Amino acid sequence: MREVSLSVLLLTLSICSVALCQDFPPYTEDCRNNTYPPSVSPVETFVLNLDISPEARWSPLIKQKAPAIEALIEDIIDLIAPFLKNVSKGVDFIDELFAPLADTFPEPYKSEVHGIAGTSGLPIGQVVLYNVFYEVFPFCTSIVAEDSSGKLYHARNLDFGLFLGWDIHNKSWALTERLRPLIVNVDYQVRGQTVAKAVHFAGYLGVLTGVRPDVFTLSMNARSNLDGGYLGLLEWVLGDHNGKWMGYELRDALMKYNSYDEAVHSLSTVEFLAPGYLILGGNRTGQGAIITRDRKSTADIKRMKGTDDSWYLVQTNYDNWKPAPFFDDRRTPATKCMNRVTREDVGLPGLFDVLSTKPVLNLLTTYTALMEVQGGHLETYIRHCPQPCWPW
Repeated sequence: MREVSLSVLLLTLSICSVALCQDFPPYTEDCRNNTYPPSVSPVETFVLNLDISPEARWSPLIKQKAPAIEALIEDIIDLIAPFLKNVSKGVDFIDELFAPLADTFPEPYKSEVHGIAGTSGLPIGQVVLYNVFYEVFPFCTSIVAEDSSGKLYHARNLDFGLFLGWDIHNKSWALTERLRPLIVNVDYQVRGQTVAKAVHFAGYLGVLTGVRPDVFTLSMNARSNLDGGYLGLLEWVLGDHNGKWMGYELRDALMKYNSYDEAVHSLSTVEFLAPGYLILGGNRTGQGAIITRDRKSTADIKRMKGTDDSWYLVQTNYDNWKPAPFFDDRRTPATKCMNRVTREDVGLPGLFDVLSTKPVLNLLTTYTALMEVQGGHLETYIRHCPQPCWPW
């Protein structure tokens, strides 16, 4: 495990608290232009054959990515090791605590988790921990936009790894670096036909970013709340299984809902284990929404109208009716850059420019995904924020 320290970051934050350092160069910049297409290639695509048994369908990808998954899980265990008196016994405790949860997952996730453990050789408790991790930690920026002809686009940065191992020498988040090699697009197919596409970290079975071709797009951003995901996880461990795992429920939504309205209704009424922001785009003018979720109810739904004064939505990790905190205001630069793009010129290149502008792009950013509902287009790029860059 690389050297970890938060003291430097905390000192920096305390010094910058008055100066609002995120708002000044070099941590921010004018809206970027002509960043698309990037010099790197899109991530690879794995075809997931849903006609194969759940235990076996992920095996080719897991065989390829097993060393990277194992390295990531080792980092996660290293991060919690300081809180354990005996690391070896602590690892055994993790396996004992999380392994039984595998059999409480709904199908096909129960069988898929067992299949991944069998293929990778990892203890099933660690595979479960890896899947649970994403319910409580992702920080992101999501944008839904409609151009002047009524065409809809959806794009997002996925930021992950805050306070999970700061590498002093490389000025990067250790866990974020571990995640990048695991990023893959997944093409869900039934009888050789695509039914959905999603971006995955190999081994994680839920969906945080995805598209049902010609129907709707979706993404999930984390939301901090006192009634948070940790409480939902505790309830699940104690036997209360009424709440849904958000990543699994979003994947199910891509599989079964045949309209944007159906997806919005279901995702705004179901009970979840964790709070979050669900960002959806449809296939007709005005179909865009941010669903602000508490665990058991919906706090708010903000809708795009498809008019010249309401043609896009921007969501980060804070309630959109409240000011963003000074130390993590990605909303303001994203909004400024969207207004500069204009409705007439918005498209995948313009959205990529917005998501490439610091601090919307930051050291936590693992990937940028670009989606177009028409035809189910999805392209994803691994991202690195050039120094100097804001840590989140």
